[in-house]
Amino acid sequence: MIAIIDYDAGNIKSVEKALISLGQDVCLTRDPKVLERADKLVLPGVGNFGVCMENLKKYGLVPVIRELTGQNKPLLGICVGLQLLFEGSEESEGAEGLGILKGKILRIPPAPGLKIPHMGWNSIHLQNNGRLFRGIPDQAYVYFVHSYYLKAEDPSIVTATAEYGVTIDASVEKENVFATQFHPEKSSSVGLRILKNYCEL
Repeated sequence: MIAIIDYDAGNIKSVEKALISLGQDVCLTRDPKVLERADKLVLPGVGNFGVCMENLKKYGLVPVIRELTGQNKPLLGICVGLQLLFEGSEESEGAEGLGILKGKILRIPPAPGLKIPHMGWNSIHLQNNGRLFRGIPDQAYVYFVHSYYLKAEDPSIVTATAEYGVTIDASVEKENVFATQFHPEKSSSVGLRILKNYCEL
């Protein structure tokens, strides 16, 4: 069973629908006991970093997520779900992230002709043999919606990058923790393959 962590974030229903379309047994929950029983976890998210962290705290989910990832339970963060895995974000100065991975969440710098938020299809460059990208060609297109981006402290955890005025660390993987800045659930057949690869880990 795959548990989607429910903390009132956006895009949860579209993630649930995509996983169900892949034939997965999916549960939308914030119950720690259900999360413990799940085979895998998904932390989706659309919205403000600080507000999302406050919601995780409100529902008592911060220690649960840290504990379960520390026990090697697979977790997939999506969009703000990726950003929350790190220590903090320029979007919400002073708001601590989960701190499971190390790196900075920075604002995409303005540049001529560059629209922020970064919204739409963008190719990704694959590296470091990410398990999420098995069977996916380099420079495949995926769907992004974000104004802030990850710069990981350790380049060896970065499995995909994208170019949008700066180099965006678009996906990371460290042991049992996976995350994508883009939305696999909105990325057509490529995105469904990424989700399928996660389900089959």
